[in-house]
Amino acid sequence: MAPAPNNLLRWLAFMAVAVPALIGVALAADPPSMTALPALNPLVESGATPPPPWRIEGLPGQRKPYTRFDIAVVDGERVLRVEADHAYGNLVHATQLGPGGPHLLSWRWRVEEHPAQADLRQRDTEDMPLRVCALFDMPLASVPFLERQLLRAMRLKAQGPLPAASVCYVWDSRLPPGAMLPSPYTRRIRYVVLHGPESPLHAWHHEHRDIYADFLLLFGNESTTVPPLVAVLVGADTDNTHSHSLAHLTALDLH
Repeated sequence: MAPAPNNLLRWLAFMAVAVPALIGVALAADPPSMTALPALNPLVESGATPPPPWRIEGLPGQRKPYTRFDIAVVDGERVLRVEADHAYGNLVHATQLGPGGPHLLSWRWRVEEHPAQADLRQRDTEDMPLRVCALFDMPLASVPFLERQLLRAMRLKAQGPLPAASVCYVWDSRLPPGAMLPSPYTRRIRYVVLHGPESPLHAWHHEHRDIYADFLLLFGNESTTVPPLVAVLVGADTDNTHSHSLAHLTALDLH
């Protein structure tokens, strides 16, 4: 796939994954109270796959394999198994959380296999074994002019709302913990590396992040206030490096 179309498609897919659920929220006559429901429904239950409203999304018209999201047992515990084999995909949960809502995101994760030759700094190698992302509905007026015009065009194509800012926590095999960088495809997606090559494989790690603080750290030059959180996403991809990755995640919660 040529770089320019790939750039547009991957951004559109990544930023638009919550559109169907968001449209449903917008059409509801009486949306549920934010205090009446958990911010995130359980990711792991009794079935073989994550239950609704979690849903798998990929690229528009995707023909390559989808990342697999299944329930597995690891160390006697039911967890989410995330496997990408020359694949791309995201598992998405739409939210209705305005400013002042739950903003502490916690989870446990481990990586079993990194995608070979992956490097987040380059378009043709931007793959990762696992990511956890918070998608924010930042106002267009806060987006830099050129990116704003592109986002407007994409919103017309998507025929629905597209979040304008995403904070993604990643596990990387090259960059050190604490590294922060934009996606090589779009600055509307910004990465925080929580684990680098020093972290051993096959070992659980606990994470606790203040997504409001991280939004301001990464997008504070564009917005001094935190916009509504419209989705939380779990993903992995190995389509650029044509490789394989495997990881596990559990206890994802927003409180």
